[in-house]
Amino acid sequence: MERVGGGGGDCCGSSSADPRSTFVLSNLAEVVERVFTFLPAKALLRVAGVCRLWRECVRRVLRTHRNVTWISALSADPCHLAQHCLVRVVAEELENVHILPQTVLYMADSENFINLEECRGHKRARKRTTMEAAFALEKLFPKQCQVLGIVTPGIVVTPIGSRSNRPQEIEIGESGFALLFPQIDGIKIKPFHFIKDPKKLTLERHQLTEVGLVDNPELRVVLVFGYNCCKVGASDYLQRVVSTFSDMNVILAGGQVDNLASLTSEKSPLDIDATGVVGLSFSGQQVQGATVLLNEDVNDEKAADAAMQRLKAANIPEQNTIGFMFACVGRGSQYYRAKKNVEADAFRKFFPSVPLFGFFGNGEIGCDRIVTGNFILKKCNEFNYNDLFHSYTTIMALIHLGSSK
Repeated sequence: MERVGGGGGDCCGSSSADPRSTFVLSNLAEVVERVFTFLPAKALLRVAGVCRLWRECVRRVLRTHRNVTWISALSADPCHLAQHCLVRVVAEELENVHILPQTVLYMADSENFINLEECRGHKRARKRTTMEAAFALEKLFPKQCQVLGIVTPGIVVTPIGSRSNRPQEIEIGESGFALLFPQIDGIKIKPFHFIKDPKKLTLERHQLTEVGLVDNPELRVVLVFGYNCCKVGASDYLQRVVSTFSDMNVILAGGQVDNLASLTSEKSPLDIDATGVVGLSFSGQQVQGATVLLNEDVNDEKAADAAMQRLKAANIPEQNTIGFMFACVGRGSQYYRAKKNVEADAFRKFFPSVPLFGFFGNGEIGCDRIVTGNFILKKCNEFNYNDLFHSYTTIMALIHLGSSK
């Protein structure tokens, strides 16, 4: 996929000399735009070079497509095909996507995506394979698109097709998703990346300012992930980074994951053995968000429903909203006495038209917090910032990106 650019002749000719020609072209443009609204983004980019009128119509149509889109993949027969299921499905489904993605956040299961050895309980994780799946996935998206990809022990995903599809907690098995964010007027989505350096114990302020984490009055939501969590000092570094912006009036949600697979905004190649912190910042007055913490006491369906009721009370608009679930690997079915999908089902009960995505990881970040204008249900900075960090918990989050119209 390429962005709409120059090229193509003005097959419709100049209309400045004849008012009748202007009227005809205006009506023609309206008809063309109506037809173009039914075409996916890749098809629009292919026809944009026909003439100037078509090119302008394509630009206007793409500006109207502001809904976040996703591509999800679940495989019932893992490890028997050459490519990870997420790579295969993205290659097939990207042709049908109606938006031009500017930012992509993907998550995939670490066992099948880059074949990490089991690292929980060990200080180091040995990588048995290279990152072919990540490279293959990156090539499928537009060159100008920012791609952030992480791999985790388990995945939470809403099947492709409808926002009301039942989200699935995939604790074990080949799975993944890619969230496609288009350019949205009034909203900035920026990836950030801080690599642990033993020689520099603190972050310089300009590093935080460049990615919109400080000195940014419109910052509303931050998704933050620590990677290579099994390495010595990884958790301490994650807490040190988050402490630099955790006292602001923003939503924080995320956790510790196995590895960073993709970050195309970086000019230098990723170091698969590095330790660091990565994420996305969401800025804009129309952005709203909320999070709730399901602590260790939440261990049955009734308690999970009660947590979702707190999230529902935030009154976040559900149109053009994405849900996130960041759960400990120790939760899931084993935590709910062999009952599967308890927390994802509780979310769907209260938010039937909001798709849910996330992971099972090795530590969770977040608490009860709502940011809608100046209203805050609970400010985490009233406590020590370590209260943002948990284990054996789940963080549920909502991010609203404004009206889609």
